[in-house]
Order: sequence, then structure tokens, then C-alpha cells
Amino acid sequence: MEVHDLMQKKKANVSNSSRQSTELAVVIETPKGSRNKLKYDLASGMFKLSKVMPEGMVFPYDFGYVPSTKAADGDPLDVLVLTDEGLFPGCSVDCRLIGAIEAEQQEDGEKYRNDRLIAVATQSLLYSETHDIDEISPVVLQQIKDFFVNYQRVRRVEVRILGHYGAERAVEILRRAAKQQVA
Repeated sequence: MEVHDLMQKKKANVSNSSRQSTELAVVIETPKGSRNKLKYDLASGMFKLSKVMPEGMVFPYDFGYVPSTKAADGDPLDVLVLTDEGLFPGCSVDCRLIGAIEAEQQEDGEKYRNDRLIAVATQSLLYSETHDIDEISPVVLQQIKDFFVNYQRVRRVEVRILGHYGAERAVEILRRAAKQQVA
């Protein structure tokens, strides 16, 4: 699958603006509000339980991946999807890419990048006017970053947030992952 199959450039619905938005399909693995981290297993074609979050910790938004990509951690590229209600595992969602959180992860002595794209479901009513990561409340954005650090910390995995960036940088991350394409 080519990069142009993963994303489509089109004008964003922003009055008097020439901003571009990038749309892509995301497959949901873990729904918003779940303590269970699910992961699609390519070999079996099924979703498997990957982790259980500690009591009181849940996914703040739907979490999934971009099909036919391969990120630096060897998995398909992760996407946090902002939408009104939690979706279900396996649901394909048309999304508008709004940015990325770049992160470095260290596990069992091995250090690697584990970037996450941030996208808005195109059908969302609550986030219909959100076109850039900087339009998310700074408090909410910090909570998302803290979530990625803290949910790994309980497993003795160190995550260091390198920064958050807008849609242009997110598209670069997506293009790199599409070139590494998972079979």
C-alpha cells in the first residue's frame, strides 16, 4: 500500500483558511475508557489482550493504528483518536491528522522511538473544529502525555516525551512508517 492510499490531502473545513488536513483510516484496538490494552495480532487475525492497566487507570481516548505501517518499535504506527464516545476493537475510523507526540521508550535495556499520532474522528461533533494539536487545551494535552508515561511506568518501562508537533510533522512520521510497511 502506498502512502497516498493511507492519506488524502483535502481542504479543511475552516472558514477563510487555506490550511490542509490529512485524512487517514485508523483501526481501533483499545476503546476509550478501557483498562484492557488490546493489540491486533497479525498472525492470528485476532485482537489479543496485551496489558491490563492498574486500578483507576484507563485509556483517555480510543487507541489504534494505521494499517500497512511499521513504526520504530516494530508495530504498526499508533494513533490516539479524539472522538465523542468510545468505539470498539476492529472499527475502522476515518480521521483527520492533527499532530504527533514524539517519545523515546526504554525497555529491558533497549531504547527506541515510540511516537504516537494524534487524530480526530472526522464524524466527531465535539472535535469538529479541532485541526491542530495546539488547539487542544494545554491541560488536556499534558494529561495525554502523562498518560503515555505513567501507563508504561507501572511495567518498569521508561518513556520520555520529546515533544508534541503539528500535522506536518505527523505526516512525516506517517510517511516513514508507511515506507517500513508491515506485511
